[in-house]
Amino acid sequence: MKRMNFAFHLSEFLSDYLPSQRNVSPNTIMAYRDTFALFLRYCRDVRELPPEKLDMKHMDTSLVLGFLEHLESDRKCSTRTRNHRLAALHSFFRYVQTEEPQLLFQCQRILAIPLQRFGHSEVEYLSQEELKAILAQPDLTTRTGRRDTVLLSVLYDTGARVQEIINLSVGDIRLEAPAQVRLSGKGRKIRSVPLMEPTVNLLKEYLQEHGFIWPEHATIPLFSNRYGARLSRSGINYILKKHAGRAGFDSRSLKKRLSPHTLRHTKAMHLHQSGNPISVIQKILGHTDIRTTDIYARADMEMKRQALDKAPKLLPSMQAPSWQNNKDILDWLSSL
Repeated sequence: MKRMNFAFHLSEFLSDYLPSQRNVSPNTIMAYRDTFALFLRYCRDVRELPPEKLDMKHMDTSLVLGFLEHLESDRKCSTRTRNHRLAALHSFFRYVQTEEPQLLFQCQRILAIPLQRFGHSEVEYLSQEELKAILAQPDLTTRTGRRDTVLLSVLYDTGARVQEIINLSVGDIRLEAPAQVRLSGKGRKIRSVPLMEPTVNLLKEYLQEHGFIWPEHATIPLFSNRYGARLSRSGINYILKKHAGRAGFDSRSLKKRLSPHTLRHTKAMHLHQSGNPISVIQKILGHTDIRTTDIYARADMEMKRQALDKAPKLLPSMQAPSWQNNKDILDWLSSL
């Protein structure tokens, strides 16, 4: 295969550079794969450039900007999604410029395409009453209902990302004091999160019911579907929304989006409202930068401001004298 062929560099990037040299997670590789699948379809369907005929000479700012515009206008992608796709392309062209120095200027022009700024949405989380109502819905007389109760309890109690829950195996649970769960997060980072006593009791019963008590069970998925495979993102999302619906909640009635990540935000906000330092919440959530965790402190301050705005206005109002009536000040300003 010719070295200037786009397919050659893309194959080396996905199959060797990312997993072997960068040691990135399989989830990241799949996300990059999805980006390039969309990019190749755009080249074929919009630009009439068949994937088998793509060459590095075709890779320029016009093609990349056209692809980004296609994502926004035709596929109706959000700014955040657009930036994720561009970040994947940037990573690829940073790789290419070191492999093919003669393409350095061409790659740097693409790398100069900036990410778009966007406003950060308000943190959406559940109140304690809403959370309790949802957790009370699974039917504890059925095996599936008991699984759902443990799943949602662990999802909230750990503040885990949904992929971290999917990755959980029996061996990641420690129920002896101090009880904790080992989570594998972004970038394959491992962190341990303490478990509260009610969740520990639920897990003890759950493991006992499924017979997960021997060392050889350590690699078995903690939460599985009817076929014994790990639950998927869509599967966990379905479970949450099913029980939220039974509690009479949906995104419209809650006036907020509802997803497994909502429980992560809920745990963080409840920790903050209980007086826990941001640095502690950062460790539990596994944030590398504490500025990421600061969104919960800012959201809480906004709630306090809104509460004050709704409070009765009992203080007297005094009309301050206008400085515009002071001729000396006006003359002094005019002389500057």
